Amino acid sequence: MRALIQRVSQASVSINDQGVASIKQGAVVFVGVGGGDSDADARYLAEKIANLRVFPDDSGKFDLSLLDIAGEALVVSQFTLFASTRKGRRPSFTEAAPPEDAEPLVNTFAQFLRTTGLNVETGRFQQHMLVEIHNDGPVTIFLDSADRHKPRH
Repeated sequence: MRALIQRVSQASVSINDQGVASIKQGAVVFVGVGGGDSDADARYLAEKIANLRVFPDDSGKFDLSLLDIAGEALVVSQFTLFASTRKGRRPSFTEAAPPEDAEPLVNTFAQFLRTTGLNVETGRFQQHMLVEIHNDGPVTIFLDSADRHKPRH
């Protein structure tokens, strides 16, 4: 699983001009599911994101997590995080899980985030969404659950 996290002062999702989700201070989490991803990947990313220290302390250092600031999370499914642009000019999405596998895992990921105590809102799976983001900083972090298997240098 892959996640692109943006620290926000506020964010919202609308579909056909109808608001479906909104948060105040916290993070928008775009999440993509790859073929072969599992609940273990969802749990890993949820715990990592809830505890990721990307919010400033009183001295301005990145020392506080979503949990520390009682922030909120807006989870938006985004298969395009698995885009491959190796060949040609049109991205290929063959590494992304099919929708019938991805949707339950995105829901599981959101639920794992909720179990940390965070307020979690979600977009709508396979819908064309307008995501309004007030990126704070800006701060944008990319995570891949496959990285937990790589040796540290």
